[in-house]
Amino acid sequence: MSRVGRCAVVSVAILVSSLMAGCGDDPPTKELQQAQQAIDEARASGADRYSTDEFNAAEAAVKRAQEAVVARDYRQALNDALDARDRAQNASKDAADQKAKAKIDADRALHDAALAIVDARAKLRAAEAARRVPPRTLVPARRDITDAETRVQEARTAFDSGDYLSAIKVLNTAMQRLNDSVKSLQGTAPPAAARRRSS
Repeated sequence: MSRVGRCAVVSVAILVSSLMAGCGDDPPTKELQQAQQAIDEARASGADRYSTDEFNAAEAAVKRAQEAVVARDYRQALNDALDARDRAQNASKDAADQKAKAKIDADRALHDAALAIVDARAKLRAAEAARRVPPRTLVPARRDITDAETRVQEARTAFDSGDYLSAIKVLNTAMQRLNDSVKSLQGTAPPAAARRRSS
């Protein structure tokens, strides 16, 4: 390679190095704005509830980027801002998938809850007719069935508004209590007089 050619190569290398160094001279304002916008959009899509880990990681990354700007470490700030943007976008996509799954789960839980209430009422009527369960057991069972019906209505309202996680949470709590009541109806021994007649 001629001397002129070597000089040209060195000049280009110096120019590229200067340009790369210049990238770290200014805060990555545009990238920070893009990252914050992506986080806002992720929150609006429900990522803070349906893709919590990735969303929190995005918020942590943009916070690190802002701290790096304060420290004038603009290269690190750029890396963190880009990481925050990517994580927020991933959180938005994941949230859409998780929300769709939660909708299916909530719809199934509503259906199962309705059947469970019908079954509990049937068992309560049978227990009342057979007079094999003491009143102290029947009273809370009636209350839990009524409460379960109220909770199903609350869950239905949450479902209709798109808050599937709340619907599932309400139903899980109500159904656990209802199941315990049904077990108490089935597991109570008959009165002593009935046991003597059968012996």
